[in-house]
Amino acid sequence: MSEAALDDVDRGILFLLQKDARNITIAEIAEKVDVSASTVRNRIENLEETGIIEGYFPKINYELANYPLHVLFVCSAPADEREELAVNALEHHGVVDVREMLTSTHNIYVEVVATDTRDLTEITNTLASMGFSIESSEIVTNHYTRPWAEFEFDGDE
Repeated sequence: MSEAALDDVDRGILFLLQKDARNITIAEIAEKVDVSASTVRNRIENLEETGIIEGYFPKINYELANYPLHVLFVCSAPADEREELAVNALEHHGVVDVREMLTSTHNIYVEVVATDTRDLTEITNTLASMGFSIESSEIVTNHYTRPWAEFEFDGDE
């Protein structure tokens, strides 16, 4: 995969989309990064086509959505099976996010949501039967994110 050369406008667009893609218009982005709306549309399309923007996802409060158990499993998987197991885990009930780690024996992080302990036990058993060794499970109470500051628009003011 080759690196794309991002300029200040691209970085500004990425920053604003990370900050709140749902509630900002193309016109507002254009004003903030000091280009036309058509330029912003073209830049976003290019960022999507090159794979820099991989998607747009809502941040869900699972507890309010009646999934009170939000758990992060720290797992180990054989290095030669890690990628396949990570991709396949997404197909299973309750799994909402999988992160594959490059190093360490704790090389897969699986985020799941469940309605109750019985549901969580079923998910745990499924992960174990797939070939994951579950090293720990942690209850998630909050998850905080922010746009990466390197993308903040730094145009001439």
